[in-house]
Amino acid sequence: MKKVNLYIIIATILLSVAACKKDYLDRQPLSDISPDNFFKTEKDMQLYTNSFYSLFPSAEGVYNEDVDNIVKTDLGDMLTGKRTVPVSGGSWTWGELRKINYFLANYNKFINGPSVKKYVAIARLFRAYFYFDKVSKFGDVPWYSGVININDEAALQKARDPRTLVMDSVLADINYAVANLGTTRSVEQVTKWTALALKSRICLFEGTFRKYHTEFNLPEADKFLRESASAAEELINSKQYSIYKSTPDKAYLQLFSSAKAIDQEIILARRFSNELQIWHNLNYYTITASYGKPGLEKKLVNSYLMKDGTRFTDIAGYDKMQFYDETQNRDPRLSQTIRTPGYTRIGNTNKLVPSFGASVTGYQLIKFVTEETYDSFNRSSNDMPLFRYGEVLLNYAEAKAELGELTQADIDKSVKLLRDRVGMPNLDMAMANATPDSYLAGQYTHVSGGNKGILLEIRRERRIELVMESFRWNDLLRWKEGHLLAEQYKGMCFTGLGKYDLDKDGQVDVEIYTGTKPSAKGPQYLKLGSEIILENNQSGGLILVNPSIAKTFDEARDYLYPIPIQERLLNKNLTQNPGWLDGVN
Repeated sequence: MKKVNLYIIIATILLSVAACKKDYLDRQPLSDISPDNFFKTEKDMQLYTNSFYSLFPSAEGVYNEDVDNIVKTDLGDMLTGKRTVPVSGGSWTWGELRKINYFLANYNKFINGPSVKKYVAIARLFRAYFYFDKVSKFGDVPWYSGVININDEAALQKARDPRTLVMDSVLADINYAVANLGTTRSVEQVTKWTALALKSRICLFEGTFRKYHTEFNLPEADKFLRESASAAEELINSKQYSIYKSTPDKAYLQLFSSAKAIDQEIILARRFSNELQIWHNLNYYTITASYGKPGLEKKLVNSYLMKDGTRFTDIAGYDKMQFYDETQNRDPRLSQTIRTPGYTRIGNTNKLVPSFGASVTGYQLIKFVTEETYDSFNRSSNDMPLFRYGEVLLNYAEAKAELGELTQADIDKSVKLLRDRVGMPNLDMAMANATPDSYLAGQYTHVSGGNKGILLEIRRERRIELVMESFRWNDLLRWKEGHLLAEQYKGMCFTGLGKYDLDKDGQVDVEIYTGTKPSAKGPQYLKLGSEIILENNQSGGLILVNPSIAKTFDEARDYLYPIPIQERLLNKNLTQNPGWLDGVN
């Protein structure tokens, strides 16, 4: 039956190949723009290059993270292993690249000069970003540096270029952007500093992917790691940015709940505004059941250190602690990421406990959450960071550690600054390497060598600092730790049936029951076996999230996306990624 369905799909696609083929990478990006009537002034260039910003994530593309950091009631196909080769789409889209290459082919028809280089640099930055996204998903992809003519069969039927060629071209593009973009800081427009931040991100991904994915036999991992460290260090030494600080118990949350991006640390942001009626859905996402009831996963909660810098997971019985006890004296970023005892909304003094109607794990998100007036559907208006200095510091530390070149002085000018913000002790490199954390080592199975301990600690820091900013998927892919996606997701610990005072204020906050729901008003009632599932049923344990849904990760297949069937039918030279069976050949 599956083969029959596949043949029907292929037959349908073949009937439309003639129509589709002319639409593949050859459309004029805007119907009223041609080199004869546009690109005559700098304003024309500015207007045209502004269209490239749609490549960057939407607000939801930043905060709507899932994977194993933030888990939900629903599990996508990428987590359950049910992904199949799509007929079309599947991120194999090239329209934005055509817009960029169209500009690069036509910008100098009428004007030229030093000021024009800035717009060329913008275009090349976005081309680097575009191809980084494609390579991170598909590996080898066709490299197109120019506009494809409708009759250029050779280009339309181009095979995938080697990843090495594409990434060298990406590096050339981003280096041009670094050299030619302006240095005036702006949270709305890309600058030299944006380019350096992006370069540090791209090269860290590529360097670590090549290092850990030995099955692809990719050379020059160290070259990309050095490029990442160099870009981050140049940004650090520029002293253009610093870590935002106020008080340790508020600074981290304030950075993300600020109505306007704090440009002391935020390098580039997506702007939102009540006045302009441009909103996103962050508050509503965290307080309703409509979006999967997102909550931190237990392993991430366990990863937060104690306030004195010691490991929570070194405490006897840490895995059986209930909510109040496990949240005491922890890294202050925990209480600025989720509701913990004593939590109050911004602009309110009412103390709130986690709502299980809004969080499947009980660890309810508060990062990015603002005042209650923005709680309605799609009414949040705080800016959303796309690049920030905190990530650059972590990129620097990790790249240097992966190279085996990290020193305590490097830690002091990177990770220490993030810990200083929240009043945490500095990371001691010698101590970390002398006693690697066995809890983290059990998760990150490919880390080894003399720098094992410090690499594990940098990964801890990265996960905690960047949670809910959608880095986790790419991090797990580049580290070759996809197995973590297949583990059972868990939440808070409860001892079984009964009443629970989550914040120790003398009031019952949650009652777990069986049978008929109690009639008394007040606490949150959770029916065991349906509204809440515990490891050992009535004997208690950690909350299990979707225990009846199997999660799998195919190590031989799932680190790359599949090429859509339609694209392989249109272009017979496109090979499929390993393990993805589409029936085309």
